[in-house]
Amino acid sequence: MAEYIDPHQFIISRKRKKYRFAKFQNSPLCFEHDEWQRKAVDCIELGAGNGLFTVEQATRRPELTYLAVDVKGDRLQHGAYVAMEQGATNVSFVRARGDQLTDLVKPHSLSELWLTFPDPYPKKRSAGRRLTAPFFLAIYQSVLAGDGALYFKHDNREFFIWSLEQLVANGWRIVELSFDLHDSILPDHYKILTKYETKWLAEGLVTHFVKALPPLAS
Repeated sequence: MAEYIDPHQFIISRKRKKYRFAKFQNSPLCFEHDEWQRKAVDCIELGAGNGLFTVEQATRRPELTYLAVDVKGDRLQHGAYVAMEQGATNVSFVRARGDQLTDLVKPHSLSELWLTFPDPYPKKRSAGRRLTAPFFLAIYQSVLAGDGALYFKHDNREFFIWSLEQLVANGWRIVELSFDLHDSILPDHYKILTKYETKWLAEGLVTHFVKALPPLAS
């Protein structure tokens, strides 16, 4: 039997989504990617979801400037309003894709680029869409400063190992690695929880983590 979908509930959900998009457009902290104009940024979280991980990072490290990037503005707006409530002035939110990073910051200017639990795209034919695929690693290399680093967290062990293989094969240098971040002695700000990370940890999963430096210039 086909699953019954209440059309009234669908209409309400669509209205809520439109409302959240309107909140994104009305927040002074939110921008479309072509509105950002390459403002100075120290740290970016790509695929930031609701942006709360970035907000917490920005709150703990006020000396740095942060940018939360995601393709869905209706998600990002949540973090933007939390940031405003907390008076955080060192964080902004941009609706953009991963391949648009070079539009957002100047070459070799980022100190930190965070990937927090991106879609693993498990089917082999979708491997090129993974945010740790060589195409994206080349983009990250172009925006990270010489002493900048890529920080990657994920609960999917198979995807995490695949990502490590891509990093090594493309010349990235692994400087910190843990297959159970929250049982490690790595810095506390690495362990700030995302929304889904909280859920997965409660279900007994662990967070894998790697910090990698870009390839040395030849």
